[in-house]
Amino acid sequence: GLFGRKSGGGSRGGGMGNFGVSPKGTGIGLAALLGVAGLLWLASGFYIVPEGQVGVVTTFGRYSETTNPGFRWRMPWPVQSSELVDILSLRKVEVGTRGRPERLKEALMLTDDENIVDIQFEVQFRIKDDGARDYLFNSRNPTSAVIQTAESAMREVLGRKKMDSVLYESRSEIASEVRTRMQEMLDRYGTGIQVSAVAIQNAQ
Repeated sequence: GLFGRKSGGGSRGGGMGNFGVSPKGTGIGLAALLGVAGLLWLASGFYIVPEGQVGVVTTFGRYSETTNPGFRWRMPWPVQSSELVDILSLRKVEVGTRGRPERLKEALMLTDDENIVDIQFEVQFRIKDDGARDYLFNSRNPTSAVIQTAESAMREVLGRKKMDSVLYESRSEIASEVRTRMQEMLDRYGTGIQVSAVAIQNAQ
């Protein structure tokens, strides 16, 4: 009775001191947690650009740079984001082919001697080496732009040709002229697209 109350109380107080969490310890733990989260956020900015592709980096939605193949880093989202663009593969569109709802609108064209020709042709194209930015930002639908440009160029070229020339004589010449005219229009609109070939499949 003379000794127990004071010493017991002191013992209980000492136990609380051993198991309590100090403000300093809490601050260190929070700092470590924030540090790990920050490292993970920074690490999310790494990305790989495969061969034959380029990376287009935007900052808050605006174009920043185009990166070459390899292991790359940018500021993580939402500051920056990246999109891969294949600049090596050949793409193709067909104009006036059967089975398309727009076939007749695309295929029927007027020649210089006022005959109507039903023409079907294919366009092969790729993205220019330095055209990834234009391809992504200057056209809402690049494939549709190629189709419309191809149709317009073909109408312009056939409008200067006789029907017999279109059907029997000058298909390769017509295809070459259409390719040249298409490229001029696509460059004027800044699409970043390179026309590789135009092939006439059928004309009647």
